Amino acid sequence: MAELRHVMGLLTMDGDAGPDPAADTGLAPQPGLDQLDVLVDRVRATGVPVELTVTGTPAPLAAGPGLAVYRVVQEALTNVVKHAAGARVNVFVGHTPQAVHVEVSNTGGTAATPAGPGGGRGLLGLRERLAVYGGTLEAGPGPTGGFRVRAVLPVREDRPAEGVS
Repeated sequence: MAELRHVMGLLTMDGDAGPDPAADTGLAPQPGLDQLDVLVDRVRATGVPVELTVTGTPAPLAAGPGLAVYRVVQEALTNVVKHAAGARVNVFVGHTPQAVHVEVSNTGGTAATPAGPGGGRGLLGLRERLAVYGGTLEAGPGPTGGFRVRAVLPVREDRPAEGVS
């Protein structure tokens, strides 16, 4: 996770604005689905061509599940930056009444840094994070090359009614 934070820190640096003390101390609000466009824009600013497509009407998600979806996209984009220089990326987020579907696929590229031992812990961590909310994660080679990460997170309808705890 420290390596992921470091890479994303590099992607989110704004040279003239200086450091964000809230972000440095962990006091900034956790991102969610509403921040995906900002994340994609930051990755685009590094020169990676990313296309974001969002379909359907988003159901309200609690902070935890919303953060889990954000982290799927963040990890997949970070992996492209690190391991697939020159790749084009498609990010798809589809909302249905039952679930949020996420797919991040890339065309493949050349490794920017060699994969070291212990690689894949980010994807394993995401799989575990999604499982907490009843979600699933698949990751592997895409059907036409490159790499694809797919996640499905059910939209929970078993929330207590207002005023009931």
